[in-house]
Amino acid sequence: MGKKYDAALKLVDREKRYTVTEACELLATLKVAKFDESVEVACRLGVNPKHADQMIRSSCALPHGTGKSLRVVVFAKGDRAAEARDAGADFVGAEDLVDRILKENWLDFDSAIATPDMMGLVGRLGRVLGPRNLMPNPKVGTVTMDVARAIREIKAGRIEFRTEKTGIVHAPIGKMSFGGVKLQENLLALLDTLQRLKPSTAKGKYFKSIALSSTMGPAVRLDTNDVAATVEK
Repeated sequence: MGKKYDAALKLVDREKRYTVTEACELLATLKVAKFDESVEVACRLGVNPKHADQMIRSSCALPHGTGKSLRVVVFAKGDRAAEARDAGADFVGAEDLVDRILKENWLDFDSAIATPDMMGLVGRLGRVLGPRNLMPNPKVGTVTMDVARAIREIKAGRIEFRTEKTGIVHAPIGKMSFGGVKLQENLLALLDTLQRLKPSTAKGKYFKSIALSSTMGPAVRLDTNDVAATVEK
């Protein structure tokens, strides 16, 4: 894996489960690559996504953003299309955008927003956008008449997440250059959101395991008891 990775790995006690503060502070020191690595969290939750009432899908505003410039496409017409352009949408359209995606396999964007009246048209893109988590959805605020607000929130660092088949949520929480404090604040914003979304039918321990890692670095595992105590304060 390389000398830098080996050196970083030696700093991580793989048997230890770190507190939120310890994990973020440690991770910020584990620089492996020459570029500014992204930081991601993987949370395994005590839910069964096979049950519709335990499938978690939502969004969260990170106080410090993700450190990434996001490209937003908006499906809208008329006044809402004009609002989208004024709010900084990268691409705005209707039938023309749908045709471009279907015929050219064009997917040069990170998030998609649609007004409710456009969903009949956008629905044709389900097989293309769905597997890539790009399909507009009212649960995460991307099907809305207030397109300007949605664009601003996404550009400012709102992330979308959902539970995978194994009950794991993967989400970006920033860049290595953020440092421990900003990474911790972003992580807690996500964990607080996940706690609020806990299904009433989910039994037993909710946060089963949590790990932080950078693009190229080793994982740092968190103490889930500390996490639970922190988000319940």
